[in-house]
Amino acid sequence: MHIKIDRRVVKTKQAIFQSFLSLIAEKNFEDITINEIADRANINRGTVYFHYSDKYDLLNKCIEENLNKMISATTTTNVNGETIDLIQSSFLPVIRYFEENHRFYASMLSNKGIPAFREQMLELVTTHIRININMDGDNSHYNQEFITQFMASAFVGIIEWWIMNDMPQSSEEVAEQLWGLLKRNQVIN
Repeated sequence: MHIKIDRRVVKTKQAIFQSFLSLIAEKNFEDITINEIADRANINRGTVYFHYSDKYDLLNKCIEENLNKMISATTTTNVNGETIDLIQSSFLPVIRYFEENHRFYASMLSNKGIPAFREQMLELVTTHIRININMDGDNSHYNQEFITQFMASAFVGIIEWWIMNDMPQSSEEVAEQLWGLLKRNQVIN
């Protein structure tokens, strides 16, 4: 049975997300109120509470949705229905995703009231590196967790620097540079 999603609900949630993101770009998360979110979305505050228990729930759903989109940007499905990890061949899809969603990531990374966002992004990158790192060759002299944490922090740090500095290099250049650095350190083959 296919469940039909009411387009009004989708539009309302989009309006709430957009008003929330615009407020985060303007002020500290702790200073944002549900009334402000509702006013900017042109809905009443009860509608916000119908969909989200509070602004922390809204923040968590917003982070979760965008990090899931980031993960989706790194995979594709082949004709046999198998999932293909695009990061095994290029960082360009994920870097372009960051570029296309610059406003969201800049707002999340610059707002000091939202340290959980960077932590969750770092956790995703750490998990991916831990799975894919090659501990042979030069890496055999290092503790796997140590090198995993080092490379994940470097990756997130570069993405953060690139986004917070209004993307001073093209997505192609960033993808190529990151690919080269991680390949040199045997994080990717």
